[in-house]
Amino acid sequence: MANYRADRMSEDIQREIAAILREMKDPRLHDGILSVVRCETTHDLSYSKVYISSMKGLDTAKEAVKALKNAQGFIRHELGTRLKLRYAPALAFEATDSIEYSANIARLLNNIEYSEENNDENSDV
Repeated sequence: MANYRADRMSEDIQREIAAILREMKDPRLHDGILSVVRCETTHDLSYSKVYISSMKGLDTAKEAVKALKNAQGFIRHELGTRLKLRYAPALAFEATDSIEYSANIARLLNNIEYSEENNDENSDV
């Protein structure tokens, strides 16, 4: 049986944690551009794993995860209040390098397009 509620809750948790990150005043969270990449919630809605990525790389994301683990109680309380949950899920934060990886792929694709355009211009001459 498909568990649509857990999927919806994962999306809601991802959206609200991103909003909470913007409001927090910890300097480790504002060092680079942080993004909540993905959120996985168990079917019983008791645990959520939140994946954090940074534009500056994996090291910055790991520092942000340390800050988020220190503020885990505050974030869980805010999450329960904003989503009107009786029991807010326990949060586990994990750093990923997906933003940096996708930016690198985009840069490589742009270089390929640029080199193809230059080759087309040179072949016309």
